[in-house]
Amino acid sequence: MCTIYFLLLAILLPCCFEILSLSCCTLMKETLRYLAGIAGPSGYGSKSTAEQVADNCSCWVDPHHLTAIITGATSGIGAETARVLVRRGVRVVIPARDLKKAVELKEGILKENPNAEIILSEIDLSSLASVKRFCAEFLALGQPLNILINNAGIFSQNLEFSEDKIEMTFATNYLGHYLLTELLLEKMIETAEQTGIQGRIINLSSVIHSWVKRDSFCFSQMLNPKKYNGTRAYAQSKLANILHAKEIARQLKAKNSKVTINAVHPGIVKTGIIRAHKGFITDSLFFIASKLLKSTTQGASTSCYVALSPQAEGISGQYFADCNESNCSALASDESVAQRLCRQTRALIHRRLQHQTPS
Repeated sequence: MCTIYFLLLAILLPCCFEILSLSCCTLMKETLRYLAGIAGPSGYGSKSTAEQVADNCSCWVDPHHLTAIITGATSGIGAETARVLVRRGVRVVIPARDLKKAVELKEGILKENPNAEIILSEIDLSSLASVKRFCAEFLALGQPLNILINNAGIFSQNLEFSEDKIEMTFATNYLGHYLLTELLLEKMIETAEQTGIQGRIINLSSVIHSWVKRDSFCFSQMLNPKKYNGTRAYAQSKLANILHAKEIARQLKAKNSKVTINAVHPGIVKTGIIRAHKGFITDSLFFIASKLLKSTTQGASTSCYVALSPQAEGISGQYFADCNESNCSALASDESVAQRLCRQTRALIHRRLQHQTPS
C-alpha cells in the first residue's frame, strides 16, 4: 500500500510545488485560475486542449506548407502533438527508438487522416552517434524544416549510463536534443530565409526545474553522478532544456535569424496508475489528483500553441505554461549559467564524436 501512496505523492507534489512557489498574495487567485481553467492573456488556460488550440489558431501560415520533427511522438504528449499537427495539415517526421510503435501510431493517424504525410525514422536520443545519423538521413531527404519539437523524455529511478558513458536521463532529455538542434539549426535557418516562414523550436521542460539549487547544478556531476537521485536527475535535465532555449535564442537573435526557440511546461499529465489497493486515503489522494492533473490532450496544448499560434510569432527564449508566457526559476534565467552550460555541452559532444569510429 505504501508504494501506491508514494506513487500518488510523486504525482501530486509537483502540482503542489507549482502552486506553492507563487507569492502569498497571488496564491488563491492562481490556484482558482488553474483549477477552473480560466484563460490567460493568450485566451487559453490549464483546461485548453491541443485540438482547441490548433483549431482556433489562424496559423501564421498555411500548415500544409509546414514540416515538423517531433521526438518522443510514439506515446503520450508527443503522440497527441503529432496527431493534432497532422490533422492541421503539417507534414510530420517522427524519429523513434521503437519503430514498431511508430508504425502503429502512423497507421492510427492515417485511419483518421488518409492524406496525412508522416515520415518515420530511427533514433536513440541517448546516443550521440544515432542522433548524428538521423540528422544526416533527414537532411538527405531535402525536406524543409519549420518546426522542431524536442519532446522526448525519460525518468529513471536507477542509475544507468548511455553508450557514451553519460547518465541516461541527462543524455536522453538534454544532450541528445542539444545535438539534434545543433545539427538541424542551419536547415531551419535556411528554410526560414527561403520561405519567409518563421522557424520554431520547442523544448519540453517541467516546473520541476525549479527544484534545482545553484550549488547542485554541476556539469560533471550530471554526466556521472556520485550519488544518484532519479527526481534530481530529471529536474536537472529539465532545467538544462530551459537554459538551452535561452542561450540558443540569444545566439539566433544576434544573427538576426528568423527562427525562435522556447521552453514549455506541459503540466503534470495523468498516468495509467492502477489502483491495486482501495481505501479512504487512497481514494482521497486519487480524487485530489484528478483535480490537478491534465489529460494528454491538455498536456499537448502548450506545445501546439507555441508551434502554431500567430500570437507566439517573434517570441523567443521564453518559458510557457498553460499556453501563456510564464516565469521560470532565477537559475533558469541566468544568462551566464546558460552560456557556460552550452560551452561545456558543445565541448563534450565534440570530444565524444571525435573519438567515435566512423560508421
